[in-house]
Amino acid sequence: MGGIVQRQRELAQRRKRKKKIAILKRKAVKANATEKGVLATKIRRMTPGAEEVIANLGLEDRK
Repeated sequence: MGGIVQRQRELAQRRKRKKKIAILKRKAVKANATEKGVLATKIRRMTPGAEEVIANLGLEDRK
């Protein structure tokens, strides 16, 4: 039964991450170059698929 608790925790983390990324997307619209770098760093720490999210938002150019 311990697996059920772990799954609920994973789902809660996913929901929180989704909400946080939505907030960062709104901030990215008005951000200048320095702030975009900070937002990209936050997204990298938050999610494993960060590079795709950053590319979609246009926060940093891929090399």
